[in-house]
Amino acid sequence: MESDATTSEPEASVGSDSSPAEQTVLATLRDSVAAPTRGFMSPVRSVVASPRPVKGKAARRRLQLPPVTQAETCDEEPVPAVPEDQEEAQPLPPIYASPMRGMWRSEKVALYCDQVLQGSKAEDAEEAMSRYLLEKLKAKDRWLGVWKSNPELFFEKYEEASIPFVGILVEVTCKPRQNLSSCFKVTVSVAEPFSSNIANIPRDLVDEVLGELEYSAPLLEVYPVDGQDADVRDIALALEVVRFFYDFLWRDWDDEENCENYTALIEERINLWCDIQDGTIPGPIAQRFKKTLEKYKNKRVELIEYQSNIKEDPSAAEAVECWKKYYEIVMLCGLLKMWEDLRLRVHGPFFPRILRRRKGKRDFGKTITHIVAKVMTTDMVKNLSSDTLLQQHDDLNLALDSCYSGDIVVIFPGEYQASNLALLTDDITIKGVGKREEIMITSEPSHDSFVVSKADNVKLMQLSLIQQGTVDGIVVVESGHLTLENCLLKCEGTGVCVLTGASLTITNSEITGAQGAGVELYPGSIAILEGNEIHHCNNLRTSDSSKSTLGGVNMKVLPAPKLKMTNNHIYNNNGYGVSILQPSEQFFIVAEEALNKGAASGDKKDDKMLSKVMQTLNVEMNNNRIEANLKGDIRIVTG
Repeated sequence: MESDATTSEPEASVGSDSSPAEQTVLATLRDSVAAPTRGFMSPVRSVVASPRPVKGKAARRRLQLPPVTQAETCDEEPVPAVPEDQEEAQPLPPIYASPMRGMWRSEKVALYCDQVLQGSKAEDAEEAMSRYLLEKLKAKDRWLGVWKSNPELFFEKYEEASIPFVGILVEVTCKPRQNLSSCFKVTVSVAEPFSSNIANIPRDLVDEVLGELEYSAPLLEVYPVDGQDADVRDIALALEVVRFFYDFLWRDWDDEENCENYTALIEERINLWCDIQDGTIPGPIAQRFKKTLEKYKNKRVELIEYQSNIKEDPSAAEAVECWKKYYEIVMLCGLLKMWEDLRLRVHGPFFPRILRRRKGKRDFGKTITHIVAKVMTTDMVKNLSSDTLLQQHDDLNLALDSCYSGDIVVIFPGEYQASNLALLTDDITIKGVGKREEIMITSEPSHDSFVVSKADNVKLMQLSLIQQGTVDGIVVVESGHLTLENCLLKCEGTGVCVLTGASLTITNSEITGAQGAGVELYPGSIAILEGNEIHHCNNLRTSDSSKSTLGGVNMKVLPAPKLKMTNNHIYNNNGYGVSILQPSEQFFIVAEEALNKGAASGDKKDDKMLSKVMQTLNVEMNNNRIEANLKGDIRIVTG
């Protein structure tokens, strides 16, 4: 089936009465603006496809019928009744559960790269998917399924959130055309008993709509009903494989670019999807990616619709508008490609952060103590020496902006926000006065980062850091050394991240709520943890959390980080208490014999093996309580 983009695009031509400048713009419009829309409207991207117009009685009747879901039939309020001569729809039977979410990363890679695509190029991907699907369909030409149709085919007004689709139990006759198109249509008819997710939908309305559609529906909109034979189960799996490909792995620009190894690109996208599902990419960052992808798709649709509305030769204004829309698409496309690059994805969310230069010390060599409070009183400064230089601020942001190396920021109880915490380049001390719970500093949701340091020596003392909406780690140490002393860190994204070459000291603090690890050590970093509580981390919002191993402390080796842990309590994390990620089975910390026994996977507790790893990694652990973590205490992960 030809894509909508191909059929709806007008051929732009240059009018003879155009100026030379207009001719240049219009000619470029024809060659460059229309080009990116090729192949955009790929086969079914979601269960709600663009509706075909329904005419006649069906169109008139759908204006009068407010939809009521099966769940609403149990409510106390009366619902619009089905006419007496019409039978009420029964609840839909269950469909086959999608196996895609239950597959391991390696299984998905093997399925798509080795079995389905088999080394195909991007321009041949649709043909490869169709061959795979057609092979499965040959085993059974009749089966029962649920047709998930667009509600607009039946109802004029409906709430999309409550009724994402109208489901009808249908009998499918599958005799696809041999055109190797994975979006071919199949013949459908209403099956007995009449069943739908809309309790009050009249059967004759369904019949009329199907008649207008010539009793055919896109195959990818039909979901086989559970409980049928093995052949139908295989068809259900094949349909899910194709849907997953077009929903998550295919990009509209794939067949427009020359990719030498397309299966390697698909593997990267599978890794991206799995990283989102298992929480390696924190929830807020994943949401940003999804929003970018959705925005990209919407902008492509806008461009196609705009082009299709240009009935004659485009004017200069229309050409410029097309260019604007086109360049928006190009920019979004570039962002999405960055996400698909594993190296950029590992470090991308954290770079670049701090672009501000270090101020150093003041010219006159003095340091200043900055008092942050709404009103300064004599009691606030009575313990300071008489020669202390003071500045009072009612805004933490202004205080930080006024700091030079050696300054001290003293914060009194209250609630504060400060975007400058993400720009710590000078050696300063920031400390609260009173209980740490009374000095609350919250992140600004509109910013990517919360606390980011690249100074030689920064200290944060007796504070509560509350992360709200930012996507990076609650504290990120890019370089230099950061000390957290008696602080409470309430995470929403990732926890504390110590990047390569940086060092961190945390004492008598509490870290909770991180969607990844509470403390994450990158290769070549250094950390000292003493007397801390790390709990309820790896708080993932994903149905695939069983595969996530992150928990209290996560170490990425090569080169190995250095870690000293003393008197810490690591508990109630959804992953492991401490996880150590090594890049391969050949890494020096694991003996080959131990690998063959599966010790590297963490499934067996080998004290000798663990002791050897700790010595090799320069990990010192004394008097720590690691308990009640969902997956276990310590795991060595081979990545």
